[in-house]
Amino acid sequence: MNDFTAISYIISHIFLMLFMYQFIVHRYSRVTTGLICIFVFFALNILDSFKLILFPGSSLCYVTVTILQIILTQSTALFISKRKSSHALFIGLSASSYVIAGAIFAAIIKIYTGNSVLALICSAAIHLVLLIFLSVQIREICLNFQEKGYDKNCWELCLIPVFFYCSFSFIGFFPYTLYDHPENIPGIIFIVITMFVSYIAVLRYLQSESKRSAIYWENMLRESYIQGLENRHYLVEQAEQNLKILHHDLRHYSKIIDSLLEQKKYQEIKEVNRHISHMANENKPKAYCANLIVNTILSNMMAKAISLDIKVDLDAKIPKGLPVNEYELTLVIANLFENAIECVKAYEKEKRYIDVKAHCMDGQLFIQTKNEYEGEILLDSVSRLPKSKKNGNHGLGMQSILAFTKKINGTVGCYLDDGIFCIILVAKF
Repeated sequence: MNDFTAISYIISHIFLMLFMYQFIVHRYSRVTTGLICIFVFFALNILDSFKLILFPGSSLCYVTVTILQIILTQSTALFISKRKSSHALFIGLSASSYVIAGAIFAAIIKIYTGNSVLALICSAAIHLVLLIFLSVQIREICLNFQEKGYDKNCWELCLIPVFFYCSFSFIGFFPYTLYDHPENIPGIIFIVITMFVSYIAVLRYLQSESKRSAIYWENMLRESYIQGLENRHYLVEQAEQNLKILHHDLRHYSKIIDSLLEQKKYQEIKEVNRHISHMANENKPKAYCANLIVNTILSNMMAKAISLDIKVDLDAKIPKGLPVNEYELTLVIANLFENAIECVKAYEKEKRYIDVKAHCMDGQLFIQTKNEYEGEILLDSVSRLPKSKKNGNHGLGMQSILAFTKKINGTVGCYLDDGIFCIILVAKF
């Protein structure tokens, strides 16, 4: 029996490593990640020898070795993952639950047929079918969640594979096995089915929620973009009207200049020319940066700030071609700008001041907003970024900023110094 169990564990460990290799976004190259998985595979088999060969009847050894194997497995998932996050832990825990389900089917076939070779062949086939099935159904979803860094409710999501793993272990393997209580087989089969249905349903739901959030922010950006275009169109109309008036008045200025020339009052002529130049510049539509999308949103934000009598010191250097998605970058700038406006709009006039810098040049991104802040800031214990006072979680705007920062491998942080709140986002490309 121990030989059969040992070979069954070896098969499970092979597919455990394959699952991690397939479902985790790699931190290292494919070759390096593969070598790490091979090393862990042998380490797991060596640990198996303690509970199956050296101390086969020791419950203490079984529990101790199993705990060590769990720690090694989950550490491997975090180690090879591009981001050490709840996503990697979820994949590691899911891999353990998936392979233990395959081992259960091997035991069931052995119980009903009594043929060890057939049971092992069917076990490998079941593992392969499950791996292919999950790769088709949820692999893309898992990889997308890891790439986008969507952390909402992911730590709670890790509880699903934990409880399934515990259920499988206590019903099928310890302290009594299915060989001791074969009447548990129908129940454990339904638990396996429930696990796979739960994974697919939950992950697809989270995928739909992520898409819904993306659509929401896309609509918000379009709305803000349209408002910015409307404001810009209004400013252009005003400028055209003023320039028409200026053009009409030029004949009067021309007569004034002729009169001053006759009187040889050259200094006064310079003042008239300076006045004409000033009028022309005042009616020229402002361009805050070279990027059309960003400039439109900045125009909208500036118009909003001016309407609230908020003084803004804006320094934007955003070129036409960007190394990142310009809509996502624009949304981040708009969120930070709007957060600062919402923060200071109720303050006294002398405190209604915002400093905004947005530079994307020479392969680097730097975004910074500064504004007056009164009171304490509620910071998240993990991200160290402000949380909403309404529900104690990050608002949608801050979630969008966090997701963008993770996507571009950037860093975002904030601090409060002498009543001035500052938030900074930096990244290198």
